[in-house]
Amino acid sequence: MENYEKVLDVIERVSKSVVNINTLKVLYDVFYQTVPVKGMGSGFIFDERGYILTNNHVIEGAEKILVTLADGRSVGGRLVGNLRSLDIAIVKIEAKNLTAAKLGDSDKLRIGQSVFAIGNPFGLAGGPTVTSGVVSALNRTISSREEGEFHNLVQTDAAINPGNSGGPLIDAEGQVVAICTAIIPYAQGIGFAIPINTAKDFSNDIIQLGGIARPWLGITGLNITREVAGQYGLPADRGVLVVNVTLASPADKAGIERGDIILDLANRRIDTLNDLQRSLLERKPGDRVDVTVLRGARKGRLEVTLERMP
Repeated sequence: MENYEKVLDVIERVSKSVVNINTLKVLYDVFYQTVPVKGMGSGFIFDERGYILTNNHVIEGAEKILVTLADGRSVGGRLVGNLRSLDIAIVKIEAKNLTAAKLGDSDKLRIGQSVFAIGNPFGLAGGPTVTSGVVSALNRTISSREEGEFHNLVQTDAAINPGNSGGPLIDAEGQVVAICTAIIPYAQGIGFAIPINTAKDFSNDIIQLGGIARPWLGITGLNITREVAGQYGLPADRGVLVVNVTLASPADKAGIERGDIILDLANRRIDTLNDLQRSLLERKPGDRVDVTVLRGARKGRLEVTLERMP
């Protein structure tokens, strides 16, 4: 009973930082007439100065952003930074007496650990909504027709509805360990969330530097396993298979091609996309790194000059 009461207290405390986000987007119909479209999602205050973390797809293309706080106040918000490739965005509001959620360490998450998803989809009296579950899997990669491919996600069986997108996924101590996302809105019994450590790097860049200072390579890749190698007749049973190269990206300029297999980056062994992302996070735009690729039966090394992530 004591632990149960503790969890309730934790949820009540964190809920004060959870907000509702309403957006207004202007689209055009077949007659080129403007059509206002309203959107809705959740977010949470992570800095008492008024910084809010949410999903990029919640606010993307918004002409107006209205934030409703847990105490019922409604204030205008402005976008200060977003990253489509990670589905993360930061909104800033001007308000006093704000409650900020405490950010945890997503690298310490364990499968089977209890978590709670909190959202404020309607901004109604009575406060945010809460669902509970466990961490079902880690380092998930999923694809969405509209949003693209996302890596290193946390999978949970806590219900995450579209209106709860952008809200926090917290542990039993009340620390935010991930950002809920509903990029697969019709998934049954499966929810996904973006690890909070990924968002920390992004938010620090935005607040301290005024922009994103993370490097990028410019490829879409696929993890190679023995099963994948056997099925497609690949010459390696590890690494990242390059599925697509973005035009004029650092990878394209360095000569990396579709079908190449990335084995190493900056003398660091690459077995999975997660390894590749972690290695890139240790670098900064402008760094020159050697990338070892396998092209057919030939292994070669290419020098890539990393650029700032668009």
